Amino acid sequence: MRLYTTDDGLAREDRSGVLAVLDLPYADVGALVRGPGLDAARTARTLREQAIDQAILRPPVARPGKVLIVGLNYGSHAEEALEMFAALGQPGITLPSEPNLQVTAGSAVTGPADPILLPAVAAEQVDYEGEVAVVIGTPASCVTIDQAWRHVAGLTVVNDVSARDIQRRAMTGDPTASIGIAKSFDTFKPLGPCLVTADEFTETPDLAIRTRVNGTLRQEDRTSSFIHSIPELIAHLSRYQTLEPGDVICTGTPRGAGVFSGSYLRAGDLVEVEVEGIGVLGNRVVRA
Repeated sequence: MRLYTTDDGLAREDRSGVLAVLDLPYADVGALVRGPGLDAARTARTLREQAIDQAILRPPVARPGKVLIVGLNYGSHAEEALEMFAALGQPGITLPSEPNLQVTAGSAVTGPADPILLPAVAAEQVDYEGEVAVVIGTPASCVTIDQAWRHVAGLTVVNDVSARDIQRRAMTGDPTASIGIAKSFDTFKPLGPCLVTADEFTETPDLAIRTRVNGTLRQEDRTSSFIHSIPELIAHLSRYQTLEPGDVICTGTPRGAGVFSGSYLRAGDLVEVEVEGIGVLGNRVVRA
C-alpha cells in the first residue's frame, strides 16, 4: 500500500497516478501509525479521487519524535570516507564495527517538493545524501534481529542534508559544534513522496537508489550494499532507546556525497533523490 500526506488529507494510491483521499481524521501518516495503525487506511472510505500530479504532497511523517541517522552503511561510502581520511594524513582511522548513529531534530523534516534552505550561519558547505528511510510502526525496545521487521510501518525516501563545516568542526573536537546540529537545520530532511508499507518489501530489500543534482547523477547504488541490514539497525538502535511509532531511521548513503569532491549545494540547485519502488524527492535549494 502506498500512502500519501496531502493538503487535502491522507490518501492511498489505489491505481497508478490516482490518489484516493481517505475519510480519516489524521493529519499525516505519522499520526495514523501513532493512532489506530495502517490497517485503518486499508479499509477507509474514499472521499474523492485526485491525480497525484495535481496534489500538494507533504512529508508522510511531518514531525517524527526523533530522526536517527546511520552513517557509513554502504561499502562504497565507507571506502570514500577512508580515502579522504588517508588524504588528510589520518590513514589509521578504521570503520566502526557497529552502526554509526546520530540523533537529529524532527523539526528538520520538510516535504518532498519543498525548498531546502541554506542557513545564514552555515550556507557555504551544505551537502546532500540520498537515503532510504524506515518509518517505525510499533514501539521497539531491545528487540532481536528476527523480531525487528515487524516493527516497521514502511519505507520512504529522505535527503540527509548536512552543513559540512559544522560537522567537520564537531569531528575535530570543537565543543561548540555537533554532528546532530549540522544535520538538524530547518528543511534539512526532505521526506517522501509517500510511505510504502512494509508488506511490499522483503526484510532485506534490494532497491536502486540515485541522487541527481541539476540532472547530473551524483550517487548510485543498491540497498543490497548495506553493511548493516534494516533489521540489524533496528535491533541495535532499540538497545539504546525505545523506537516509537513515527520515528524515522535514515539508513545511510552511498558513494558520491558532495563533501568528497567539494561540490556543495548552491541557491538554485535542484536535488533529486530516487528510490526504486518508492518515488522521487525533488527539492530546490534557496537562501534562507
